[in-house]
This record gives sequence, structure tokens and C-alpha cells, in this order.
Amino acid sequence: MKYESIDLEKKAAYTIAELMSLAAKTAPKGCGADNIVTLALDGKEKDALTEEMRKIAKATGADFFERDAGNVDESHVLVLVGVKDVPIGLNCGLCGFGDCAGLQKAGGRCAFNITDLGIAVGSAVSIAADHRIDNRVMFSAGKAAFNLKFFGENVKICYGIPLSSGSKSIFFDRDSVSILARQKEKE
Repeated sequence: MKYESIDLEKKAAYTIAELMSLAAKTAPKGCGADNIVTLALDGKEKDALTEEMRKIAKATGADFFERDAGNVDESHVLVLVGVKDVPIGLNCGLCGFGDCAGLQKAGGRCAFNITDLGIAVGSAVSIAADHRIDNRVMFSAGKAAFNLKFFGENVKICYGIPLSSGSKSIFFDRDSVSILARQKEKE
């Protein structure tokens, strides 16, 4: 059997997505409380996500959602890393509220969970870097996944990490006009 380069690259991207999910899951967590969840999207689900990203761009004027949607379209697979909205119960006040009950009443987010999410995303992208696959952490893809409820109701924050292969990374030489400059132009 003969395998073309693009087929091998795509297969490798899925393997790397699996390893990234593993790295996110096994990343260190505050008090050992595991609230990290991962998903991988391709096909119709990835198309639905990029459609939602474009809707957000149009509704908000945040053009980077459109730009990022194009990158996700060109990617083999999208890894999503999220965190469940479950305070770990230390009543530490690090979140800015007196205790976990106050945090939940106000609709805040547990500082430990947010920190754990950052560590999990960092662990995941380190796997991508170790395997030399082009990637980018995207708030925009995470926001669209949240809107579409890909994780269900209990995940309030997530990030997307599209994976792509090619002779040049699709995540560089992107539109460099800043969001703030665009907002000033619109005023």
C-alpha cells in the first residue's frame, strides 16, 4: 500500500491530538481535583464550529474570529480543552469572593480551575511542539465551542487548538491589524 504525504500527515495529526488530550488530562491539578475535559473535532462538527466563529465575528465586529475560523477550516483536527465549573472547595478567596459559596452565588470562576486549565493547555501544546505540528491556542474557537455546548452545560471556559501540517505554518503571517486599531477605525 502506498501512502501519500498528506495522508500520513493527517493520520499523525489525529495521533498527536490523542497525545495532547492525554497530556491535558495528566497535567498537574490543584488538590488533585480533575475538572479538565477534552474533545477533538473534525468534519461536520468542525464545520459547525467555524460557522459559529464567523457568526460571532459578524455579530461583534471582532474580525479575529473570522481570521481564526479560516485557520480552523484549513486544519486537520481541532483539539478543545475545557474545565468544569466546579469549585474545588478550599474557600481560599483567591477568586475574589469570600468563599466557594459566594463564588457560586455570584457566578464567578474558581481560580484553581482556571489555573489548571492553563496548565492543561500548556501541557497539550507542548506535545504539539514536541511533534513539530503547527498549532495555535485560540480563545475564539473555545468561545464558539462554548456557544454550541460541545462540552455540555458544566464547562464554562475552553480553548481550541487547531493542528495543521504543511511547509509553512498557516498560523503565521496572519492579518496583523490589532483589534484596538480596528475599533478606533469604526468609531
